[in-house]
Amino acid sequence: MEQAKERETLLDWFHHWELTQSQRTYLTQPDKGEVADYTWAEVGCQARSMAAHLKSLNLKPASSIGILSKNCAHWIIADLAIWMAGHVSVPLYTTLKTGTAAYILRHARVKLLFVGKLDASDWSKLHPHLPKALRQIALPLAPSADIPQWSDVIARTAPLQEISRREPGDLATIVYTSGSTGNPKGVMLSFHAMISAPISGQQMMNLHSGDRMLSYLPLAHVAERAAVEASSLLSGFHVYFSDSLTTFMDDMRRARPTLFFSVPRLWTKFYQDVLQKLPSKRQKLLFGTPIIGGIVKRKLLRELGLDHVRFAVTGAAPLPPNIFNWYQELGLELLEAYGMSENFTNSHMSRPAQACAGTVGQPLPSVQCRLGDDGEVLVKSPSNMMAYFRNKAQTAKVIDGDGWLHTGDRGEIDAAGRLKIIGRIKEIFKTSKGRYVAPAPIENLLAGHASIDIACVCGAGCSQPYALLMLGERARAALLHNAEDRVLLDRELSQFLDELNGELEPHEAMDFVVVVKEPWEIANGLLTPTLKIKRAAIEAHYSALIDGWASRRRKVVWE
Repeated sequence: MEQAKERETLLDWFHHWELTQSQRTYLTQPDKGEVADYTWAEVGCQARSMAAHLKSLNLKPASSIGILSKNCAHWIIADLAIWMAGHVSVPLYTTLKTGTAAYILRHARVKLLFVGKLDASDWSKLHPHLPKALRQIALPLAPSADIPQWSDVIARTAPLQEISRREPGDLATIVYTSGSTGNPKGVMLSFHAMISAPISGQQMMNLHSGDRMLSYLPLAHVAERAAVEASSLLSGFHVYFSDSLTTFMDDMRRARPTLFFSVPRLWTKFYQDVLQKLPSKRQKLLFGTPIIGGIVKRKLLRELGLDHVRFAVTGAAPLPPNIFNWYQELGLELLEAYGMSENFTNSHMSRPAQACAGTVGQPLPSVQCRLGDDGEVLVKSPSNMMAYFRNKAQTAKVIDGDGWLHTGDRGEIDAAGRLKIIGRIKEIFKTSKGRYVAPAPIENLLAGHASIDIACVCGAGCSQPYALLMLGERARAALLHNAEDRVLLDRELSQFLDELNGELEPHEAMDFVVVVKEPWEIANGLLTPTLKIKRAAIEAHYSALIDGWASRRRKVVWE
């Protein structure tokens, strides 16, 4: 798509689609069996009315306005309204603990909070801790009826006709990191940063207004916001929203996405669900027959809701190579991507037809990458953040004087220019033998087992590493009801550990693995909102038990 010079921000592009395809559906929102469609014109009308209301409050220009909501159509409409009114959006995860949410509202100097789709229990816990003077507006689907309602506000407010132009260098949003350790940091992203990322994706995948995406990962995270909100505003495509986890497959069938983004946790779950119905040996037999294999593969993609997908993207954490290759064998063009909040994910992605398991591809167009002396991945991107909000010291540690973003990840670059992430530099630990171990690659190999959902490799100060394993939901359920299944899985995991240790360097070989009982979740603080492990939290959670497990002298320990 050729870009006009006057369309330099996502808000400019929204105005373009609002005029050129006003009656086409932009957002589709399900709610308890009912489905509402919002055209580009309707989205514009509602956003302009809310922008007029925000203007009437006489807030200081570029004030921070929060959005606390699960993904829904009005998340994006509220964001547009904030921009139209000349302000800055501050997304908040709905899973935040009250103390963290209060910190962000205070640190970002939020003047008004849009409250959207939330669990009533979460809202009841959070609401009493909000600042008394904080203005609030309830989006449709919000659990609260005792604060001003979006529908009432726009019903009595005429749409704003004169929209102040937002310049590319203006601050558009402050995105707070998920905060795996300490208080989260506020990543300041300009309008230029927010449009540069989807431009890269558009060039790579030829995104267009006929595409469709399903939004279900948190829009408060930059990966979903870049893939869904920013890309749809640039390319003009249709966005569908998921209602809940229980309706996810129905939502997929409704959307029939042509583009699909997910994290390794869900790709692994899809894979494990298929294995339950069609074991590996049966798959190999069927896939080996050309005609029957093609039919079976198409059927599997259709059952997963992926049969219309042109490009699928995985990111946020490594995907085990065997699972990555399995999707490629099905005929799904699966591309691995890499990026950070600090560059709005505009960093690396596999090139179509050139994806290689274990790598995150080459730098995206307009992105530069090099490795530091210690192997740290350094990136220069037009999406690099302006700074951390009100934190000059941390900004100086991450962005150097030449404009390079220090990612904190250690990497390798192959002959084709593809980047392989070895792991977080700070997560690499030393055993008592003085040898360094990078846990992430080992965790990636462990997660390739069909029964293992997530792994956390530990062992700082120990003679050898060990791993904590959380089984997949189906495996956990089966073990609760069948002792024989546990005996078989114990034997299978023991053999798997032997095989895996044979592939590792001697100092990386694991003494034992522990199958934990308690699921690791966002709610109990052991996973981030994008379903990555919180390593420090997991290690602290089990620290008192490690010596006892080690003393059992077993390859597989059951908690």
